[in-house]
Formats: sequence, structure tokens, C-alpha cells
Amino acid sequence: MKKRLDSYKGKLTVDQIAEGINAAKKNAKRLFEDANLLLEAGRFPSAAALAILSIEEAGKVSILRELALAKTTGDVNEAWNHYRSHTKKNATWLLPQFAQQGARKLEDFKALFDESSDHPYILDQVKQIAFYTDCLGKAHWSLPQDVIDESLAKTLTQIASIFAKDKNVTKTEIDLWIKHIGPVWNQAPSWMNHALCNWYRAMQEAGLAPLGENEIEKFIKRGI
Repeated sequence: MKKRLDSYKGKLTVDQIAEGINAAKKNAKRLFEDANLLLEAGRFPSAAALAILSIEEAGKVSILRELALAKTTGDVNEAWNHYRSHTKKNATWLLPQFAQQGARKLEDFKALFDESSDHPYILDQVKQIAFYTDCLGKAHWSLPQDVIDESLAKTLTQIASIFAKDKNVTKTEIDLWIKHIGPVWNQAPSWMNHALCNWYRAMQEAGLAPLGENEIEKFIKRGI
């Protein structure tokens, strides 16, 4: 018998990308629901840990979109490294805090993805102390139930609820993403913003987004 499963690290078809995104969305919702049940049962460390896992699972969606745009072997490898990195998947967990502090436009949230920021590592550490005992600081034993209280568990579960949306993504949506975002990926922000607006407009025309105002254009120019 094999001692471990081999992780796939190659290119994916558009169908496979859509399938992976939908699987991640579905599992993020399940993990959030389990976290909520544990929160209601007063099992705060476990609730917090599962909420963080839900946030990480939801974070796979943007990374799979990144993989859909990969052009070289290096791009593919980097995307898979991000996919399997806890800190790359949880980078947006402070988004609600940013909004509470006045962030409204796309530009206002840029710091969430700053490579020098430590907030992804903080959340990963919280997950570790929510699951495990450890010897920290000056030989102090950390017990999950002593560290993770109801307030923190509730906050993390509320954050997970924001990302735990399981609306299915279609092959057409990914095709449109590649068509509009692919040519300007990782290039000038102004080009990326224009391409995002065009992508959303194409989604509206294809019946995959609500008709009316272009919500991406509104978010970029005027904010939420």
C-alpha cells in the first residue's frame, strides 16, 4: 500500500477548474455549518478551528482562478504552492475588519495581500492553538480551552459565514475569466481593473450575473 496520496501539480482543464471551485465552496459551507454547531454547543476551540478551516477552503477559489490563468510551468507550480499553503488561502480573513474601518473601494483592500503582512500567520497560529496543546513562551503549557473563548470563536465563525457561499461556478464563467483577465494578469492595476469590469459585463450578458449596474465597476470606482 502507498504510504501517502500523491498531490497533483499539473495543468487543469476549464471543467476541472470549475469542479475544483465548486468542491471548495461546498466544503467551506459544510465546515462553517459544523463550526456553528460547535459554537452553539459551547465547544469554542473546535468551533474556532473549523471556522478557520472554512476560511482556508473558501480561499482556494481565488487560487484556482489563478491556476486557470497559468501560462508556464512556473506559473502552474506557483499556483499549486499557493493552493497548498495555509497562509495563502487565509489572506482575506481580515476583510470584514477592513470594511468596518472604512475600506470601500478595491484599492482600500490591497493591504490584505501585502507579502510583508503577518495577519495570515496569526490566523494560522490561532488554528494551531485551537487544536493542540503546546509549550510556549517561558515553558507555559497552552490548552485550547484556556486560550480560545466564546468571543473569538464567534468572531471567526461570523467571518467564515461571509465566505461560505456555495453558489456553483460554471465552465462558461471560467472561460470568460480566462478570456478577459488572462491577457492582463499580473500587469498594470489599471488594466486589471478594466478587465475585471469587462469580465463582469460579459457575465451579465451570459446570464451569470444580475443585470443592471456593473457591480465590479461600482466597487472599483465608488466602493461598496
